[in-house]
Amino acid sequence: MTIRSALEARLLRQVSQQSRAHGLVEPGDRIMVACSGGKDSWALLHLLRAYQRRLPFPISLVAVNLDQGQPGYDPTPLREHLRAHGFEHHIELRDTYSVVVEQTPAGKTYCSRCSRMRRAILHQLADRFGANKIALGHHRDDLIETLWLNQLFAGRLRAMAAKLPAPPGGHAIIRPLLGCAEAELAAYAAELRVPILPCNLCGSQPDARRKQVKRWLAELEAHVPNLRANLAAAAGNLEPAHLLDPRFSGLGSDAPEDHEEIGPLIPLRRSHGGRSVE
Repeated sequence: MTIRSALEARLLRQVSQQSRAHGLVEPGDRIMVACSGGKDSWALLHLLRAYQRRLPFPISLVAVNLDQGQPGYDPTPLREHLRAHGFEHHIELRDTYSVVVEQTPAGKTYCSRCSRMRRAILHQLADRFGANKIALGHHRDDLIETLWLNQLFAGRLRAMAAKLPAPPGGHAIIRPLLGCAEAELAAYAAELRVPILPCNLCGSQPDARRKQVKRWLAELEAHVPNLRANLAAAAGNLEPAHLLDPRFSGLGSDAPEDHEEIGPLIPLRRSHGGRSVE
């Protein structure tokens, strides 16, 4: 197998590490790759095929694009690229655009409703094409942003799973790119010269919380150069005994509390009925 570049070799190593750590790709898999036409899904598709060629066992891939009926969206360049590179593929037209726009209250983001509808359709298509797994193009930066979104706006520690096991009769969700940086995937997509089809629905809402978090991360990274790598590592380096979830109380830990390093503990003050209590 010919490696296109040092960048492709590095990304392939990261995909391989994720796969081996989480059992993402297994013998006989039929993997449906969700290909939106964005840089991440293009990188995912090409990397999975390169990875497929290195495996000592057989798997098969089918690329599926969901045309959601957005005004001006033209999947022709995507179809031509898939044909030119010999990918098994299918383009499905479902007008979810008008439904999302109509049913989303003013001031709310489209993303969650759009994502739920898209995911349901992908599972239907996986059934049609005999796939046991659906591969999504979420990357390391998506993982970090989701971690922060849940902490800042939902009050919980939650990010993204590399693999969501299949429910009975369903399909597993895999995310082979969670170890890959968004900037490197963008560079790889440029290297591949793939046609980029932007999502105008998401792009129409510049004040979405995820975009706010992106800005905050970029600002903080100027002061903490290893910020993204550290946050991604934290998502896989959990110490439940040092958190406040009562489900994990009393587990014990060999790690010190390190009070000396963080300074004296400050009593938590909560407001109740206009007065603060400790």
